[in-house]
Amino acid sequence: MTDSEKRNAAVMQRLSQGFARHDVDAILDCFTEDGIFDVTQGPDPWGERFQGKPAIRKALESLFASIPDVQFAGAGSTWIAGDRGTSEWVCVGHTAKGRALHVNGCDLFTFRDGLVAKKDSYFKRVLRPDH
Repeated sequence: MTDSEKRNAAVMQRLSQGFARHDVDAILDCFTEDGIFDVTQGPDPWGERFQGKPAIRKALESLFASIPDVQFAGAGSTWIAGDRGTSEWVCVGHTAKGRALHVNGCDLFTFRDGLVAKKDSYFKRVLRPDH
């Protein structure tokens, strides 16, 4: 692993720890100033895009308010290749209205100078006939 890849792996670890603590400032410290966070749902093919730390802050605050007990547990592999990386996870929690959430997902990362320039999130959509 190159020194650059080690830096990128370290920022992914810090990001994961920030999400585990719901620490918005710690998460934002992992992003470039012009960073992009593409969330799983939204009006465009890429979901909804939040660009720049102020916009990413709003997205994170909304996430933690709408799913107060959300956790992203590592369920699979994480890898780094140059300035790209990915991590697999399981998202668990309950919406503010009490609906249980349990889905598999992954993030695709682009890094710049040891920080996250883009975090593009995907998850499986659970369809149940009884809901």
